[in-house]
Amino acid sequence: MQLTTTGKQIGIGDALRRHIEATLTSILEKYFKTAIEAHVVISKEAHLIRAEVSFHIGRGIEVNAHAAASEAYAAFDAAAERLAKRLRRYKRRLRDYHAKARDHSLASERAMAYVLAPIEEQETGGEGTAGAEADGQGGGPAVIAEMSTELPNLTVGEAVMHMDLADVAVLLFRNRSHGELNLVYRRSDGNIGWIDPQLDPARRADQRSS
Repeated sequence: MQLTTTGKQIGIGDALRRHIEATLTSILEKYFKTAIEAHVVISKEAHLIRAEVSFHIGRGIEVNAHAAASEAYAAFDAAAERLAKRLRRYKRRLRDYHAKARDHSLASERAMAYVLAPIEEQETGGEGTAGAEADGQGGGPAVIAEMSTELPNLTVGEAVMHMDLADVAVLLFRNRSHGELNLVYRRSDGNIGWIDPQLDPARRADQRSS
C-alpha cells in the first residue's frame, strides 16, 4: 500500500506518521488486504484539528472518512474508526463485488464532471464573468472547473455501497439490469433515495439484450 500523509497549517511529526501507518495497516489486514493507496490529510480549522482519510481499495472503490477533534491523534483515530466501520459493514459484499468485477462486462464509462460557481457570486452582465457558461446561453452558472470522472455500471445495491463507502451525498451510475442512467442519494430523513427514469419498455429490452 502506498501511503501519503499531508499536513495543512500543521506539522506532522514522525510519531504521528508511524501511528497513522500502523493503524491503517491494521485496518486493512483485518478487513481488506488489497488496498492500492491511502491518503491522510491533517489540517487545522479554527480551534479544531480535522483528519481526512481516503482508501483506494481496488478499481472503482474508494472509502472516505473524516473527523475533527481538539488534537491530531484524536481526530485521526475517530476518522479511522469510521472508515473501519464502513469496511466492516461491507466486507462480504466487497469480496463478492470484486469477484464479479473480473468480468469485462462490468467495465465503467467515463463522464465529465463540472464545478459551477454560485449564481449570487457571479458578475451581472458586462465584462469580467469568469469561466464558460454551463447552459451555453450566457445567463447560466459559470463553469469554474471540469474533470473526468467514472460512471460505474452497477446494481442499485452496489451503487448504495459505493456511495456509503465514499461518504458522498449522491451517486450517478448506469443500472446494470437495464442499461439506463440511475441515481441514488441521501435523503434528509436518513433514508436512501433512488431515481430510475420511466423509459420505453422496448428500449430497456434492447439494452438488456445488447
